[in-house]
Amino acid sequence: MNTEPLSCLREGQHARVLSITESGAMRRRLQDIGLIEGTVVECIQKSPSGDPVAYGIRGAVIALRRAQAASVIVQR
Repeated sequence: MNTEPLSCLREGQHARVLSITESGAMRRRLQDIGLIEGTVVECIQKSPSGDPVAYGIRGAVIALRRAQAASVIVQR
């Protein structure tokens, strides 16, 4: 199984969410924007500095900072 943090995806790559390593309010926020187990996420665009990154999640475009995306474990 090829697992990695969401922050490692390159533009145009898709992955399926396996788990979230955050806890508390941040975990809840990530779940509220659609990052739940089984959701397919696409890396749409990285900013020139690499932070934040735009992800396509369930039809919406969401910007996440690298630290937030690193807590989401995905499988390509």
